[in-house]
Amino acid sequence: MESVGSTIGYWIIALAIVIFSVLTVTTRKILRAATYLLFVLFATAALYFKLDYEFLGSVQIAVYAGGIVVLFVFAILLTTHPGDNSERLASRKRVLGLVGGIAAAGACAWALCTRCTDMFTSLPAMSNPTMHRIGEAMLGTGYEQYLLPFEAVSVLLLACIIGGVVIARKR
Repeated sequence: MESVGSTIGYWIIALAIVIFSVLTVTTRKILRAATYLLFVLFATAALYFKLDYEFLGSVQIAVYAGGIVVLFVFAILLTTHPGDNSERLASRKRVLGLVGGIAAAGACAWALCTRCTDMFTSLPAMSNPTMHRIGEAMLGTGYEQYLLPFEAVSVLLLACIIGGVVIARKR
């Protein structure tokens, strides 16, 4: 059984990730968005350290919080004026976008809930889950473990950053 302090620490880290993620995509100042992203990556590293994945937490800080955010900042400084506010997006299809966003969030929530239910009920080792077991299930390399998709998403994000820099340089 996990201690109450450990559970409270987890919820504080998770809340920080959610708050700074929302601030990252809602701020109109691009340099602030990069700073909020840095806070998200540090909080993710704190979550890894909490799950006793010291190496993965260190890699998160060194590669993502250090390297990727520095790449973001250089790309921002090379392509825009960082003190300016970005213009407000005007679109007539906000309702359609909102409906699509809610539908996508609902599909993700449904997939997460059914997958977690299957994970905790089908595996005998997961009948009494601890943070260590959940961390192994999410970031392990064995059967029904998710390190490969996690790293595939990180490579996809890096490709998006490089593509954005290439497009910005052509303008």
